[in-house]
Amino acid sequence: MNVATVPMAMLRVPYAIVRMPLQLTENLLMSRLPEDASLRLVFERTLGVLDGAVGAVLGDRGAAQRGAALTERSDALRRAAELEEQATQKRAAADAELKTKQKKAREDQVAAQRDKQRKTEQVRKTEDQRKRQAAQRAAQRAATAKKQADAQAAKRKKDAEAAKRDEQATISAQEQKAAAPATAKLTDATAKNAAAAEQRSEADRVEKMAQAEKAERRTTAR
Repeated sequence: MNVATVPMAMLRVPYAIVRMPLQLTENLLMSRLPEDASLRLVFERTLGVLDGAVGAVLGDRGAAQRGAALTERSDALRRAAELEEQATQKRAAADAELKTKQKKAREDQVAAQRDKQRKTEQVRKTEDQRKRQAAQRAAQRAATAKKQADAQAAKRKKDAEAAKRDEQATISAQEQKAAAPATAKLTDATAKNAAAAEQRSEADRVEKMAQAEKAERRTTAR
C-alpha cells in the first residue's frame, strides 16, 4: 500500500459516517417524494455534488461516480421538470388562447348571424317598401289612365252627341228644304179645300134658302 494513500483512506471513514444521516434522509424521506419534486431534486443534487467533490478529493472513484450520476440524474430530472412546466404553461397558454379564440369565434358567429338577420330584415323592409311604392305608382297610373280614359270617353260621347245634333240639324234642314215644295202645295191645297168647303157651305145655304122660299110660295098659292 502506498503511504500517501493511507490518510485518504482514513478520511473516507469520517465522510462515510457523516454521509449516513444524509443517506437515511434520502432513503426514509426524500425517496417518498416524487422524483421531480423540487426539494428532492435540490437534496439529491446537493448530495451528488458533495459525493463528487469528496470523491475527487479523496480519490474515491466510486463516490465520485455516484456523485456525478446523482448530480446528472437530478439535473436531468430538473430539466425535465422545467420542460414539463414549460410545456404545461404552453398548454395552459394554448388552451387559454384556444378558449379565447373559440369565444371570439362564437361571438363573431353570433355577431355575423345578427348582422345577417339585420341585413335580411332590412332587405325585406326595403323590398316591402319597394312593393308598396310600386303598388302606389301602379294605382296612381291606373287612376290617371282611368281619368284620361273617362275624359276621352266623355269627349268622344260629347263629340258624338254634337255630331249627332249637327247631323240631325243637317237632316232636318235637308228635310225641310226637300219638303218645302210639298208643304207649299199642301198649304195651297188646304187653302183650296177650305175655299171649296166654304163655297159648298154657301151653296148649301143658298139651296136651303131657295127651298124655303119655294115652300113658302107653295103655301101661299094654296
